[in-house]
Amino acid sequence: MSWQLDNSHSRIGFAVKHMMVSTMRGEFKAYTGSLNLDEADFTRSTIAGEIQVASIDTRDEGRDGHLKGGDFFDAENHPTIRFASTRIVAKGENEFTVHGDLTIRGVTREIALETEYSGKHQNPWGATVTGFSATGTINRKDFGLEWNVALETGGILVGEKVKLELEVELTQQAAPVAEAVAG
Repeated sequence: MSWQLDNSHSRIGFAVKHMMVSTMRGEFKAYTGSLNLDEADFTRSTIAGEIQVASIDTRDEGRDGHLKGGDFFDAENHPTIRFASTRIVAKGENEFTVHGDLTIRGVTREIALETEYSGKHQNPWGATVTGFSATGTINRKDFGLEWNVALETGGILVGEKVKLELEVELTQQAAPVAEAVAG
Protein backbone atom coordinates (compact mmCIF):
# COMPACT_ATOMS: atom_id res chain seq x y z
CA MET A 1 0.00 0.00 0.00
CA SER A 2 1.42 3.38 -1.02
CA TRP A 3 1.39 6.39 1.33
CA GLN A 4 2.58 10.00 0.87
CA LEU A 5 3.90 12.31 3.57
CA ASP A 6 1.45 15.02 4.69
CA ASN A 7 3.67 18.07 5.26
CA SER A 8 1.00 20.05 7.09
CA HIS A 9 0.79 17.37 9.79
CA SER A 10 4.44 16.35 10.01
CA ARG A 11 7.68 17.70 11.46
CA ILE A 12 11.27 16.86 10.50
CA GLY A 13 13.44 18.30 13.26
CA PHE A 14 16.81 18.09 14.94
CA ALA A 15 18.50 19.11 18.18
CA VAL A 16 22.16 19.88 18.89
CA LYS A 17 24.09 21.25 21.88
CA HIS A 18 25.09 24.92 21.71
CA MET A 19 28.10 26.09 23.73
CA MET A 20 27.84 22.77 25.61
CA VAL A 21 25.11 24.16 27.88
CA SER A 22 21.87 24.44 25.94
CA THR A 23 20.06 22.53 23.23
CA MET A 24 19.25 24.33 19.99
CA ARG A 25 16.35 22.91 17.98
CA GLY A 26 15.55 23.39 14.35
CA GLU A 27 13.50 21.87 11.60
CA PHE A 28 13.13 21.67 7.86
CA LYS A 29 9.98 23.11 6.30
CA ALA A 30 10.11 21.54 2.80
CA TYR A 31 10.31 17.79 2.32
CA THR A 32 8.68 14.86 0.59
CA GLY A 33 8.38 11.25 1.59
CA SER A 34 6.74 8.00 0.70
CA LEU A 35 6.02 4.72 2.42
CA ASN A 36 5.23 1.43 0.75
CA LEU A 37 3.60 -0.29 3.69
CA ASP A 38 3.17 -4.03 3.94
CA GLU A 39 0.45 -4.16 6.59
CA ALA A 40 0.84 -7.93 7.03
CA ASP A 41 4.54 -7.55 7.86
CA PHE A 42 5.85 -4.03 8.51
CA THR A 43 9.42 -5.30 8.19
CA ARG A 44 8.85 -5.73 4.44
CA SER A 45 7.93 -2.05 4.03
CA THR A 46 10.12 0.61 2.42
CA ILE A 47 10.54 4.29 3.20
CA ALA A 48 12.10 7.12 1.18
CA GLY A 49 12.34 10.84 1.83
CA GLU A 50 13.98 14.01 0.60
CA ILE A 51 14.52 17.30 2.45
CA GLN A 52 15.21 20.68 0.84
CA VAL A 53 18.23 22.03 2.75
CA ALA A 54 17.29 25.66 2.01
CA SER A 55 14.12 25.18 4.09
CA ILE A 56 16.06 24.94 7.36
CA ASP A 57 14.52 26.98 10.18
CA THR A 58 16.18 27.50 13.56
CA ARG A 59 14.28 30.73 14.33
CA ASP A 60 17.43 32.79 13.59
CA GLU A 61 17.99 34.02 10.02
CA GLY A 62 21.72 34.56 10.53
CA ARG A 63 22.23 31.05 11.88
CA ASP A 64 20.03 29.60 9.11
CA GLY A 65 22.17 31.38 6.50
CA HIS A 66 25.35 30.00 8.08
CA LEU A 67 23.89 26.47 8.14
CA LYS A 68 22.95 26.72 4.44
CA GLY A 69 26.47 27.87 3.54
CA GLY A 70 29.71 26.04 2.86
CA ASP A 71 30.65 25.65 6.55
CA PHE A 72 27.73 23.27 7.04
CA PHE A 73 25.19 21.94 4.50
CA ASP A 74 26.48 23.79 1.40
CA ALA A 75 22.92 24.03 0.05
CA GLU A 76 24.06 25.54 -3.25
CA ASN A 77 26.02 22.40 -4.17
CA HIS A 78 24.02 19.89 -2.09
CA PRO A 79 20.41 21.12 -2.10
CA THR A 80 18.84 17.95 -0.69
CA ILE A 81 19.19 15.49 2.16
CA ARG A 82 17.97 12.00 1.26
CA PHE A 83 16.94 8.92 3.22
CA ALA A 84 16.12 5.44 1.89
CA SER A 85 15.35 2.52 4.17
CA THR A 86 17.44 -0.64 3.78
CA ARG A 87 15.74 -2.85 6.39
CA ILE A 88 13.20 -2.69 9.18
CA VAL A 89 13.46 -4.74 12.38
CA ALA A 90 10.48 -5.36 14.67
CA LYS A 91 11.26 -4.65 18.35
CA GLY A 92 7.89 -5.10 19.97
CA GLU A 93 4.28 -4.12 19.56
CA ASN A 94 4.24 -1.07 17.25
CA GLU A 95 7.98 -0.52 17.72
CA PHE A 96 10.60 -0.89 15.01
CA THR A 97 14.16 0.04 14.17
CA VAL A 98 14.32 1.47 10.66
CA HIS A 99 17.79 1.19 9.14
CA GLY A 100 18.57 3.24 6.08
CA ASP A 101 21.01 5.27 4.06
CA LEU A 102 21.15 8.97 4.91
CA THR A 103 22.88 11.26 2.42
CA ILE A 104 24.03 14.72 3.50
CA ARG A 105 26.50 16.83 1.47
CA GLY A 106 27.04 13.91 -0.90
CA VAL A 107 28.11 11.59 1.93
CA THR A 108 25.99 8.50 2.57
CA ARG A 109 26.01 6.65 5.89
CA GLU A 110 23.70 4.04 7.36
CA ILE A 111 21.67 5.25 10.33
CA ALA A 112 19.07 3.68 12.60
CA LEU A 113 15.80 5.34 13.60
CA GLU A 114 13.86 4.08 16.61
CA THR A 115 10.31 4.21 15.32
CA GLU A 116 6.86 3.89 16.87
CA TYR A 117 3.74 3.20 14.80
CA SER A 118 0.80 5.37 15.90
CA GLY A 119 -1.96 3.54 14.07
CA LYS A 120 -4.23 4.06 11.08
CA HIS A 121 -7.45 6.08 10.96
CA GLN A 122 -9.82 7.77 8.57
CA ASN A 123 -9.72 11.56 8.77
CA PRO A 124 -12.89 13.75 8.64
CA TRP A 125 -12.43 14.24 4.88
CA GLY A 126 -12.53 10.53 4.09
CA ALA A 127 -8.81 9.91 3.60
CA THR A 128 -7.00 7.10 5.40
CA VAL A 129 -4.00 8.34 7.37
CA THR A 130 -1.26 6.71 9.41
CA GLY A 131 1.48 8.09 11.63
CA PHE A 132 4.91 7.35 12.99
CA SER A 133 7.34 8.93 15.45
CA ALA A 134 11.06 8.34 14.96
CA THR A 135 14.26 9.39 16.68
CA GLY A 136 17.90 8.78 15.99
CA THR A 137 21.34 10.24 16.53
CA ILE A 138 24.09 11.02 14.06
CA ASN A 139 27.54 12.56 14.32
CA ARG A 140 27.48 15.55 11.97
CA LYS A 141 31.21 15.16 11.24
CA ASP A 142 30.48 11.79 9.61
CA PHE A 143 28.69 13.79 6.89
CA GLY A 144 31.32 16.48 6.37
CA LEU A 145 29.70 19.06 8.67
CA GLU A 146 33.00 19.88 10.36
CA TRP A 147 32.82 23.61 11.21
CA ASN A 148 33.23 24.57 14.86
CA VAL A 149 34.79 27.09 17.21
CA ALA A 150 36.75 26.27 20.35
CA LEU A 151 35.47 28.13 23.40
CA GLU A 152 37.92 30.09 25.58
CA THR A 153 36.57 28.34 28.65
CA GLY A 154 36.98 24.92 27.04
CA GLY A 155 34.71 22.90 24.85
CA ILE A 156 33.18 23.71 21.50
CA LEU A 157 30.45 26.00 20.16
CA VAL A 158 28.39 23.36 18.31
CA GLY A 159 27.97 19.78 19.48
CA GLU A 160 28.92 16.94 17.16
CA LYS A 161 25.99 14.71 18.14
CA VAL A 162 22.73 15.65 16.40
CA LYS A 163 19.42 14.16 17.54
CA LEU A 164 16.89 13.56 14.78
CA GLU A 165 13.21 14.03 15.67
CA LEU A 166 10.48 13.01 13.22
CA GLU A 167 6.72 13.13 13.65
CA VAL A 168 5.06 12.10 10.42
CA GLU A 169 1.55 11.62 9.13
CA LEU A 170 1.02 9.93 5.79
CA THR A 171 -2.03 9.72 3.55
CA GLN A 172 -2.95 6.52 1.77
CA GLN A 173 -2.81 6.83 -2.00
CA ALA A 174 -5.56 5.45 -4.18
CA ALA A 175 -4.70 2.08 -5.71
CA PRO A 176 -3.93 2.37 -9.39
CA VAL A 177 -6.83 1.38 -11.60
CA ALA A 178 -5.96 -1.51 -13.91
CA GLU A 179 -6.43 -0.61 -17.55
CA ALA A 180 -8.94 -2.72 -19.41
CA VAL A 181 -7.36 -4.96 -21.98
CA ALA A 182 -9.01 -4.78 -25.39
CA GLY A 183 -9.71 -8.22 -26.76
